[in-house]
Amino acid sequence: MRFYKYLTFLMLAFSLQVHAQSLSEFAKDKQLFTGFIPFYLDESSGKVYLQISEFDQPFLFQSSLPHGIGSNDIGLDRGQLGDTRLVQFEKRGDKVLLRQLNTYYRADSDNVMERQAVNEAFASSIIQGFSIVESDKNRVIIDYTDFLMSDIHGLADSLKRRKQGSFAVDKSRSAVYQERSKAFVDNTELEAIVTFKGQGTGAYLKSVTPDANAVSVNLHHSMIRLPDNNYQTRTFHPFSGMWSVEYADYASAIEDNLVKRLIPRHRLEKKNPEAKRSEAVEPIIYYLDPGVPEPVKSALIEGALWWNDAYEALGFIDAFQVKMLPADADPMDVRYNVIQWVHRATRGWSYGASVIDPRTGEILKGHVTLGSLRVRQDYLIALGLTSPFDGKQQADTSPMKEMALARIRQLSAHEVGHTLGIAHNFSASVNNRASVMDYPHPYIQLDENGNVDLSEAYDVGVGAWDKHVIAYAYGIFKNEQKSLTDLIRSAKAKGLKYMSDPDARPRSGADAHGHLWDNGADPIEELARVNKVRNKALERFGADTIPAGTPFSELENALVPIYNFHRYQVEAAVKLIAGLDYQYAIKGEDNSPVKLVDASKQKQAIHALLLTLDSQFLTLPESILSLIPPKAYGYYRDRESFPSKTGLAFDPVSAAQASAKHTISLMLEPQRLARLQQHHARNNAIPAVSDLLNQLTTKTIKSGPASGMEFVVQQRVNQQTLDNLFSLYHDAELVAEVRADVHQHLVELQEWLNINANRVGNDKLASQYHLLAGQIAYSLQQGKVISPEAKVKLPPGSPIGNN
Repeated sequence: MRFYKYLTFLMLAFSLQVHAQSLSEFAKDKQLFTGFIPFYLDESSGKVYLQISEFDQPFLFQSSLPHGIGSNDIGLDRGQLGDTRLVQFEKRGDKVLLRQLNTYYRADSDNVMERQAVNEAFASSIIQGFSIVESDKNRVIIDYTDFLMSDIHGLADSLKRRKQGSFAVDKSRSAVYQERSKAFVDNTELEAIVTFKGQGTGAYLKSVTPDANAVSVNLHHSMIRLPDNNYQTRTFHPFSGMWSVEYADYASAIEDNLVKRLIPRHRLEKKNPEAKRSEAVEPIIYYLDPGVPEPVKSALIEGALWWNDAYEALGFIDAFQVKMLPADADPMDVRYNVIQWVHRATRGWSYGASVIDPRTGEILKGHVTLGSLRVRQDYLIALGLTSPFDGKQQADTSPMKEMALARIRQLSAHEVGHTLGIAHNFSASVNNRASVMDYPHPYIQLDENGNVDLSEAYDVGVGAWDKHVIAYAYGIFKNEQKSLTDLIRSAKAKGLKYMSDPDARPRSGADAHGHLWDNGADPIEELARVNKVRNKALERFGADTIPAGTPFSELENALVPIYNFHRYQVEAAVKLIAGLDYQYAIKGEDNSPVKLVDASKQKQAIHALLLTLDSQFLTLPESILSLIPPKAYGYYRDRESFPSKTGLAFDPVSAAQASAKHTISLMLEPQRLARLQQHHARNNAIPAVSDLLNQLTTKTIKSGPASGMEFVVQQRVNQQTLDNLFSLYHDAELVAEVRADVHQHLVELQEWLNINANRVGNDKLASQYHLLAGQIAYSLQQGKVISPEAKVKLPPGSPIGNN
């Protein structure tokens, strides 16, 4: 017996020695990076190997795109974060599996079997399988190379979805990117150059790649140790102003909600919790991309640092800081909160994203993407508003540059706010610009001499709403639940308004206060004020709008945001029609969750909107038309140009049509009209759909004849009005009661057109009346239109810097 025990011992010792020798042999000529998950780089084969010593231990896996494509329309930007996944390595026979755990469905319970029941009820996802290369008693070596070079970011799907072509990874043109592959105590960072081959058929892709059939980017993998258990979660409240992290907890008591909601936030604690003012245990530090040029760099730092005022109000000392990213730092490294300056071929959105622990909502990394062309667009708008150039001397454009930089400060604060866990507040403009989390339209005024004043275009600092949100998310309380409830009540008592994306963004939105790119407490008054600024800017618009050496044809692009300066205030005013005055009301906190917008206010809104359809309002003067030739050689029409039906020439009538279409289509939005019909039934002082249709056609088709260019514009607006009525009538989703009113209106309009075609005393207008009457007859009889609506639309404006 002793002999057999001794023999077994010898065999085990020999096996361990062989394994040790095997691993030693494997490690030869390879570079080892020790850290959270150690890895080997083999320069001779171009492979990367992970050394796994712990299995069935969850950690966070974050994918990202450190080198992007450079097209706003494609949307694959430098520094873009992918999904944050809770994963674990599992050893199964001769394989290692990487399993993504299902974090939405869970059981917050100490009962192991209760947790197991939920885990077995809902699927997880094996996102990769690996073959074991070498192993010993405590470690396993896997070849990670293929996974590192895979399309974890879904780039091929994105290109296909945006109709840019079909692509697949070409491993022969892909390789490990050693410069950004490192390991640290709590995170391991790996990166690869990945080439996608295919047929690049899309114009967007062709415009930003040297060869559209070979798209090479960098893809990054971050493996992150889970934070300790000392982080304290905080409950979400609809009026907190924060985003929410949701999950379904099947361990909830029957009387409790199944879905739990937490807020995402950084971990922030005072060194001395009892002190009124204290430094933070670990301050929140954001690092700025060193590739940002001055004076933008300073503006971005200033704007981001506004948030420190909100933390100071909570008794923190320098808890929020901004520093320059070290030259050797990796922006995708989870240890750095980063503000990144991102270039694209065209204007586009800026945004803030975060790496969030899906279990708790703790933010581990904030990553801000700021589009570099944003500042140039605001400068262009400022020039268009002021026309500062004098052909005989150099103009002082410092006020215009300052307006652009003021916008950049606000933008920096806005996007950093998102990475602090804060949602948009599109009602903040109602409270005198109470939040940087709104989308601010430049607040341009006319001074006492009637000249355009840019000095108050953008506000400075975080507002009352922002301080409320930071207090809710980061305040330290002895009685947390009571203190949070008091905070909510205090904000409402101060009259602070809050409305976020789902309510403010839709064209059919009904909220009376939540609007994008607007100003002021009263949308109607602000529309009138904005129109005065627009008129003044158009009076001055001309050769002095562009600097010497610029082709006159570039006046067209400078004119676009000025001619359409009222577009967003139109969107705000139209929401008063069939509008609702409501908030995110909670039983026990609020008494009146919703009421209809006052009938008189709705009538005023209709009147104000119809003024933007006036042919005089829409017609550009000859002084401007005579200055805009076709594009100079070497310059091109693009998305920033007005729509044109006149070939190479600037088309002011189609510009007017696009503006009119914007207003009309919003007024005739099917869901808005469905609400209006119901609101009229509840309160007959509110205009009915028939009232709205009558006022619209009276202002447009039935208006008196103008002359010159105003007459041509009026004809185009008349046709656009009828096109929108047809579009409404033939909309399959239109409710029956509104369709009946539209049908009746078309019948009556046809009769009016036939009668007045013989009375109008203007041959050209009579001809159009006959045409419109014939179109109505055909549409009602055939159930379709004779010809489709003309495809004209406004050039992009949103953001004030544009996607």
